[in-house]
Amino acid sequence: MQNDSERNDELEEIVEGFLVFLSGQRNYSAHTVRAYETDVRTYFRYAKRSEFNALAPSTRNVRGYLSDQMSAGYSRKTINRRLSSLRTFFRWLNVSQISSCNTVSAVQGPKIAHHLPHVLSTAEIDALFAVLENDACFESATEEPETQSFAATVPNNVKEALALRDEAIFEVLYATGARISEVAGLTVSSVNCGAARMRLMGKGSKERDVVLHDQCVSVLERYLTYARPLLAAKNSNASGDAAAFFLSKNGKPLSADSLRKIFKAHVLETGLDPSLSPHTMRHTFATDMLNGGADLRTVQELLGHASLSTTQIYTHLTSDRLKAAHMQAHPRA
Repeated sequence: MQNDSERNDELEEIVEGFLVFLSGQRNYSAHTVRAYETDVRTYFRYAKRSEFNALAPSTRNVRGYLSDQMSAGYSRKTINRRLSSLRTFFRWLNVSQISSCNTVSAVQGPKIAHHLPHVLSTAEIDALFAVLENDACFESATEEPETQSFAATVPNNVKEALALRDEAIFEVLYATGARISEVAGLTVSSVNCGAARMRLMGKGSKERDVVLHDQCVSVLERYLTYARPLLAAKNSNASGDAAAFFLSKNGKPLSADSLRKIFKAHVLETGLDPSLSPHTMRHTFATDMLNGGADLRTVQELLGHASLSTTQIYTHLTSDRLKAAHMQAHPRA
């Protein structure tokens, strides 16, 4: 019979094997792998406290775990995510012949109300970009940028360079519906202004090409010509950072967290709802594309959704907008 130390070592080895599977065969990002690891270890700790075999739980054990999570104050969304992680884990255990238990798949998670994602109105989008464009004015820039480099003619315009960078970030978010992690992963070579296209690295290391409209291309070209060279020059040790498209004031690549902070700052500056996130731009892009006549399959490809059902939530948003417009405009509504 195994003692506690041997049992812990066995479980640790199993977890490590699962994480290798997620990163090596599923190509999940490091962030996603960490989330799965946290969920599995949380379940293991509960199994140890409740004194049941974590690799062969009964239906009652699994329901007890979910109930414990609810009592601890976790949201239903979080609990369902953790249950989904366990289902993936046990499917891997079954395929790997480590455990034949499949009770987790039979347990239903708590029901959650389906809230439609928030999207920005046309007026809110216009207000946001009006602030960004105003911030990005280069008052001291040369009138002939093609003859002199921006870095040479305006050596101290870091503030203006950052403002133009921020405008470019928002243009990319709204023009492509990209996830914030995808924007953080952009490289100079992945942006082709001449062809008005951009290559994004999505979930599971899946690449996709997206189209850029003229306004977005214009801002990106100005950023590459004026702002990025100035910011890159601030990094004295830039050999490993040279490929990153969006740079910080120190010339370092911007992380997803840094991009979120930049987004939040401009939302507050515009006076919009402070709870808005970069993902709101993704929702707004998808909704506006459908409202403009794009078909669902095209929007799915542009967003990088694996399943069409994920994209279909936006059809409810467009229906609600049509309904609201009808109620407001029709004389008998």
